[in-house]
Amino acid sequence: MPKISFVIPIYNEAHIIEEFYRRLKLVLVADFSGFSYEIIFIDDGSVDESPRILEKLHVLDKNLQVIQFSRNFGHHIALTAGSDVAKGDFVVMMDGDLQDQPEEIIKLYNKLTDGYDVVYAERMNKKFGYIQNWLSKAFNIAIKKLINEPIVINSTIFRIMTKQVADNVKLLRERNRYIIGVVGWVGFKHAAAEVEHGERYGGKGKYNLSKRMSLALDAIFSFSNYPLKLITRVGLFLMVLSFLAGIYIIYKKFIYGVPVLGWSSLIVAVLVIGGMQTIMLGVIGEYVGRNYIEDKNRPLYIIKKYLHG
Repeated sequence: MPKISFVIPIYNEAHIIEEFYRRLKLVLVADFSGFSYEIIFIDDGSVDESPRILEKLHVLDKNLQVIQFSRNFGHHIALTAGSDVAKGDFVVMMDGDLQDQPEEIIKLYNKLTDGYDVVYAERMNKKFGYIQNWLSKAFNIAIKKLINEPIVINSTIFRIMTKQVADNVKLLRERNRYIIGVVGWVGFKHAAAEVEHGERYGGKGKYNLSKRMSLALDAIFSFSNYPLKLITRVGLFLMVLSFLAGIYIIYKKFIYGVPVLGWSSLIVAVLVIGGMQTIMLGVIGEYVGRNYIEDKNRPLYIIKKYLHG
């Protein structure tokens, strides 16, 4: 009998967990009755009643596992921890806020059986606000332009993959983690399946603008050296521009006798160049800092409690 694993990160979702579990169990009966299963909830340092509810569900269902982190390590680290212990022939990653609807999993699985190794959700009728939809589209466009490797990257966690893909994902242990990019980097055959995007069952989303920007930077700096190339190109442009400006000033001075004036323009030029140099140093610092974090070789996460079996 094939086995399917469900990896679901949780952070302060006490009001959603039981409804999510109820709907997922109905889907298991309706669509995956020929499968054995394991449901892996990863509590990412919740401070509400989420840990207590998950422990209660584990007592009722021994196929439900609970990983409790010692603190909040982050969404993509939580997904990593769940996939690390998943033993299924198929592994489903999804969020637990019911915007990734359990009823849509069968669409991903059916597409996978057409000969694919990874199938990710293509959300239809997104329930996000206008700004969030725009940011998502902008991110997808930017990341495809900036990443110089032939890998599949998109903005949705909701996906199913074969055990072979999941086992290879486990081998990649970088700390500044963008799990979608990691799944894309290992290769294999990817495809999208259209799914209906659900309304959030309750509460507020955990990704504010700051977290979205941080995630975008993780994606760019982890999978692209384009920012470094851009620095080189900007530096060359400024050098050429300065050289041409110098020739122009000398030409006006000696041909037309025009004196060199303009302290204001000089100060502006210094400030502009100084600002650009600061940005360039910041970009270089990002790469150096990330290497420093990797060199410390700390574990990706600390498990406070692991309920299984």
